[in-house]
Amino acid sequence: MRLEPLYRLRFTYPQGWSVALDGGWEQHLYLAEGLCEGLINGRFRGANYPQRRTPQGSFCPDLRGVIETDDGDTILLELHGYGRPYPPGRRQIVGFVSHLCDNERYRRLNDSVCACVGEVRAAVDPDGASPDLLIDVAELIWEPIPDHAP
Repeated sequence: MRLEPLYRLRFTYPQGWSVALDGGWEQHLYLAEGLCEGLINGRFRGANYPQRRTPQGSFCPDLRGVIETDDGDTILLELHGYGRPYPPGRRQIVGFVSHLCDNERYRRLNDSVCACVGEVRAAVDPDGASPDLLIDVAELIWEPIPDHAP
């Protein structure tokens, strides 16, 4: 198997809400807006519904969104994974992404699996309420399994 870079999402959360749950857990809802750059280019919009163990703890992203491509197509995406509370100012994200599209140009993504890594960065704008998020997405490419173990 190998990973082929696909695109980078750059976005912020212009709006967000949260509620405290029993045991110190929190449920959040954030609206996301930004850009998609790479082999796929366009506008990105979505909603993230992550749970967090504590205000400073790990989180589990549940991001659903859309890429409105520069060439006029619509790609729906779903991202799940794990967010780490470190390092400060550049928290780590690891996860997987699936896509749906009805245009032949991107239809191969409908049965692909993508891996992602990202960062939740301290806001560039000191007056900004939202951190800046970057997520790199790469397609996991199947290759024949050799008869001997690596």
